[in-house]
Amino acid sequence: MNKLFVSLLLTMGVAGAASAADPIKGDAAAGQAKTAVCGACHNPDGNSLAPNFPKLAGQGERYLEKQLHDIKTGKRVVLEMTGMLEPFNDQDLADIASYFASQKGSVGAADPKLVERGRALFNGGDLSKGMPACTGCHSPDGAGIALAGFPHLSGQHAQYISKQLTDFREGNRTNDGDAMTMRSIASKLSNKDVEALASYIQGLH
Repeated sequence: MNKLFVSLLLTMGVAGAASAADPIKGDAAAGQAKTAVCGACHNPDGNSLAPNFPKLAGQGERYLEKQLHDIKTGKRVVLEMTGMLEPFNDQDLADIASYFASQKGSVGAADPKLVERGRALFNGGDLSKGMPACTGCHSPDGAGIALAGFPHLSGQHAQYISKQLTDFREGNRTNDGDAMTMRSIASKLSNKDVEALASYIQGLH
C-alpha cells in the first residue's frame, strides 16, 4: 500500500512538473490590443522604420517570447525598454509574441559592394577561423527555425544586426544560453565581416 501511495505521489509530481513546463499559448488577436506601447518604435505591424529598432514582424514566436522575458527580467539589457514590460504578465508576453509572429515582415536592400563577402560568410562561414555557416541555425533564406527558437533574420535592419553581432562579440549581450553559441561565433568576426553580414541579411529573402 505504501509503495502504491509513493508511486502515485511521484506520478502526480512528474505530471505536475510536465504541466508547469508546458508553454503558454499566445493569442495573436489579444496580442494586437496589447502592442500599443510597442508601436512607437517597432511600428504597429512590427515593421520598424528606424534602423536601430528591430523588425518584429514575422519573427518566430518562441524567440520573441524569450526575448520579451529576458528583457523584462534583466537577463537582456535594452535601455530603451527599461521598465516597459513590467505591467505585462506571462500570458500578455505570449500574446504579444504571437501577434508580431503572425505579421508579414518587410525586406530591405543589401549594399552591392558587400554582398559577395556577406553571402560567403552566411552560407559557408569561415573555416580558417573555425566559424560555422549561419545557415545551420538561421536557414539558407534567413527564415530561422521557429520551433527551436532560432530567430528569423532575413530583411532585418543592417544597423540592428550589426549592433547585435558586436554586442555578442564584446560580451555586452549574453542571453544566448550556456553554450554561448552567438558569443563564440561573433568573436571570430572582424568589423568588416560584421558589416558585410549585416548588409547581406538586410537584403536576404
